[in-house]
Amino acid sequence: MLMQQTRLLTIPLNLGGYSHFVDSIFELATKRTSSYVCVANVHTCVESYRNKDFSNAIAQADMVTPDGMPLNLALRWLYQLKQERIAGPDLMPVLLRESEKRKLKVFFYGCTQEVLDTIKEKCRVDFPQLEIAGMISPPYRALTNEEVLSYQQTINDSGANLVLVSLGCPKQERWMASMKGKIDAVMIGVGAAFPMMAGVERRAPRWMQRVCLEWLFRMLCNPRRLFKRYVVTNTYFLYLLLLEKFRLSLFSPPITPQRRIVEYYI
Repeated sequence: MLMQQTRLLTIPLNLGGYSHFVDSIFELATKRTSSYVCVANVHTCVESYRNKDFSNAIAQADMVTPDGMPLNLALRWLYQLKQERIAGPDLMPVLLRESEKRKLKVFFYGCTQEVLDTIKEKCRVDFPQLEIAGMISPPYRALTNEEVLSYQQTINDSGANLVLVSLGCPKQERWMASMKGKIDAVMIGVGAAFPMMAGVERRAPRWMQRVCLEWLFRMLCNPRRLFKRYVVTNTYFLYLLLLEKFRLSLFSPPITPQRRIVEYYI
């Protein structure tokens, strides 16, 4: 399937409508192609700018969807590109519903066992025909080589078509990059979608999502864990955007939006 991609700061971002992303993911899932999809936000951009290894993990992804509204606004402000938001918590239920319809197997990797148990119960109610291939709650510490191989074999033996991954950024992106070519499925890093589906974390109201304040809602719900991340990271992101705008205005010839887009097939 043909995909369009552009670059925002140091990360590649795929462009297109919601249905195009979903169809592309299921094309990979049906074939059990070893691949992965990153759901990118401000944290992803800044982490990629600061860390070369993480930047490589993002660059090797088969798709990178624009999750946060700030990324979509940045694309419009810098490059005059309009793009729909493809957020992890919105994407996951769509993938579950389509997997149920297409009779494809889904594996859940990440979060706590309590969250996974709650998700299993919710799936029985909301997606009764969904085939859950398995669930793994890995320890928060670094995995041993034996654990890595054991989890890899468990996922492959399950026959999973999709592996939904909720380890948090940057851990989930690094894990997916390390498993490309080893796990026979498409892996999708959905971030906080697991705890949100389980009801452990609350989703910001729609109006806050639309005006780029979802980060503020999450920070107020968990200030001790998220204050530094959001205040420092968001400020640094704005600084990087201003630098890029300055560079484009002074040192680059005008480039039309279409010339910023590259195309490739997955």
